[in-house]
Amino acid sequence: MYVCHKRSNVQPATFVNDSRFIPLTMVKFLDDMEREKPIRFTSQQLRIATENFSIVLGSGGFGTVYKGIFSNGVVVAVKVLNGTSDKRIEEQFMAEVSTMGRTHHFNLVRLYGFCFESSLRALVYEFMVNGSLDNHLFKAKKGAMITFEKLHEIALGTARGIAYLHEECAQRIVHYDIKPGNILLDSKFCAKVADFGLAKLCNRDNTHITMTRGRGTPGYVAPELWMPLPVTHKCDVYSFGMLLFEIIGRRRNMDVTLGDSQQWFPVWVWDKYEKKQVNDLMVVCAIEEKDEEVVERMLKVALCCVQYRPDTRPVMSIVVKMLEGALEVPEPLNPFSYMFVGIEHNDSLARMAWNVGGSDQSSSQVVTKSDVVMGTPVMRRYEITMASG
Repeated sequence: MYVCHKRSNVQPATFVNDSRFIPLTMVKFLDDMEREKPIRFTSQQLRIATENFSIVLGSGGFGTVYKGIFSNGVVVAVKVLNGTSDKRIEEQFMAEVSTMGRTHHFNLVRLYGFCFESSLRALVYEFMVNGSLDNHLFKAKKGAMITFEKLHEIALGTARGIAYLHEECAQRIVHYDIKPGNILLDSKFCAKVADFGLAKLCNRDNTHITMTRGRGTPGYVAPELWMPLPVTHKCDVYSFGMLLFEIIGRRRNMDVTLGDSQQWFPVWVWDKYEKKQVNDLMVVCAIEEKDEEVVERMLKVALCCVQYRPDTRPVMSIVVKMLEGALEVPEPLNPFSYMFVGIEHNDSLARMAWNVGGSDQSSSQVVTKSDVVMGTPVMRRYEITMASG
């Protein structure tokens, strides 16, 4: 917010004309983005702000993130993309700038600007002092754990951010990679959805999305993204459901160090819910009595979100209302029945409730299957995949 008032403090960039090294489609894209909100920085400005990229905040498959401070005191996170000519890097750059450059919501990390020169492709984001949610869920020291009250707020904020992307933007934005590592936390532990490198802008008139290759992170990705099923924005709803399970358990959904029954947490949760043994879950997850009502609601929402068929998952605005307690969460169907006996249940009521009239499934797009590696016997039984390489 406060950076908006300080925009003028950043000196206008003087760019070296290196269009000889940039594809014409990218030149046109950059010209278009000049008319949007993000600032175009020079590589020199970013080198100065980051002290020559000396403070590493983190790294991933697409690049390294550095801490930077501008002369006006604004602290930023500078994401430097790996490579300079790789087509996938350019696709990621365009995905992040074109989506985040057009959005503004409290629960989305803010894109301040970008740099696209022959020597540097970088994205400049607001700095999140408390890092990513996965560090707090899976690596927190005893005594420093986030309370369930705060975790519920984080889940709700994340849901609101995704709902904005799906339902409030001029063009629907599908994120494709919702997971704890892409949920950042500010100084007050408010959730901000981040990392739009796989995101896609979609025309609302299109019922389904054409995919050219698999997207997302194994363990969070919806079945339709690796099977010949229609792909819609509901893939984000599925991933959010998987995120909710990890928030409830404060553990990764797949943990091969545990016994067979608890190796894959979502199926274990369903088993306890179906047998009306939710108290067992509360004990195992160390949930205090005062939090049990909220956690049970989160559990039921998670089960609704990970339904196998996209049209039986709720839209994110409904998810928000259920998490808020403004809507009663209905009894979820077994989301894992397809793994054992196929899908034969009557889900028309769920489809109508979740989609305010349902969705047209008449046309379908075949998704290219991504290469996956099957792990332990439990993982093979539940069709859980691990990233190969």
